[in-house]
Amino acid sequence: MNAAARPQLSFLQQQIDEMKAKGVFFRLRVLEGEQKAIANFDGKEVINLGSNNYLGLTTHRALRRAALEAIRRYGVGAGAVRTIAGTMRPHAELEEQIARFKGTEACVVFQSGFEANAGTVAAILSKEDLIISDELNHASIIDGCRLSKAAIRVFKHRDIADCERLCQETANWSGHKLLITDGVFSMDGDIAPLPQLCDLAEKYNCIMMVDDAHASGVLGRSGRGTVDHLGCHGRVDIQVGTLSKAIGAMGGYICGSRVLIEYLHHRARPFLFSTGHPPSVIASCQAAFTLLDSPEGERLIKKLWANTEFFQKRLRKMGFSTGSSQTPITPILVGEAAKAFEFSRLLFEAGVFAPAVGFPTVPQGKARLRAMVTAAHKRADLERACETMGTVGRSLAIVS
Repeated sequence: MNAAARPQLSFLQQQIDEMKAKGVFFRLRVLEGEQKAIANFDGKEVINLGSNNYLGLTTHRALRRAALEAIRRYGVGAGAVRTIAGTMRPHAELEEQIARFKGTEACVVFQSGFEANAGTVAAILSKEDLIISDELNHASIIDGCRLSKAAIRVFKHRDIADCERLCQETANWSGHKLLITDGVFSMDGDIAPLPQLCDLAEKYNCIMMVDDAHASGVLGRSGRGTVDHLGCHGRVDIQVGTLSKAIGAMGGYICGSRVLIEYLHHRARPFLFSTGHPPSVIASCQAAFTLLDSPEGERLIKKLWANTEFFQKRLRKMGFSTGSSQTPITPILVGEAAKAFEFSRLLFEAGVFAPAVGFPTVPQGKARLRAMVTAAHKRADLERACETMGTVGRSLAIVS
């Protein structure tokens, strides 16, 4: 019998049919060639506003050279989990390099930022403990909180008063307490009030943890993140970063005290049960961090912010709402999910790739396009993208 004809999963087809009826079903767009500012998706050349490639490093010559040299020297794979035979010299060197970059004692690299978040929270906490979490924290934080079996209290987004209310209500909690936030929120592009959250963590004896995935390579000196940007060095116990966005490769990491990192070596399940990164990926990341601390890295970050300012100002002038974004993440708020997906589809046909985002990634009624500006975009690219968005937005009555 053909597996496709078996009835056991027919309920999934019913849910897919419901998505189609609501206008929110999508198929994966396939990138033909390199991840660039102008890219070919599904055989069509478009202005690419869908990538997290903030600094354009996915195709940088220094990263390519480093990857090729690592393959020649070390082969194509680690061949084992890190705790058995899969920790190669480049893994150790990259972790030392990141720890220096972030100003911490130590670092451990995970296979993804999602695993870094989820694996760390689940490893350090148990059912006797408490987590106080921003309501818009990333899904990897939410999953890690659930896996830990700790009690969870959620405060209103970036609301210090509400966070302190929860801290006061749980001041006598007998177990460990973790206060956790994104540094930059991935769907809205706003920045956490980190100094005030650190004040609360210190006042109420909480472990302080920040997911800096979208701040890495974007905020702070040479892209050191929100801890550096907001002057919170020494006040954050656990810093999460990514190698998959501005760094241009793949993976995630945790920075903190040496005792934290050594504990994660023994208890973080994604680290314990996943093969180490290929040497080529590790070498690419090393090259990226070296570049960040160079004049070229400084130039790329400045270009990223100049492009962001131009793009967001132009969109707002045309009447689009970009929400509360303070970073290159640019939400273009639509509201109705079906209209957001139609907006994205028509833009793609007109030569602009800006993905739509709806529930459950964002709350019901808050669907949007999520446009990502990079240092690799030319001013002419962004001008053309804005003109196209204006034309299509007016046709859908999103703007007048």
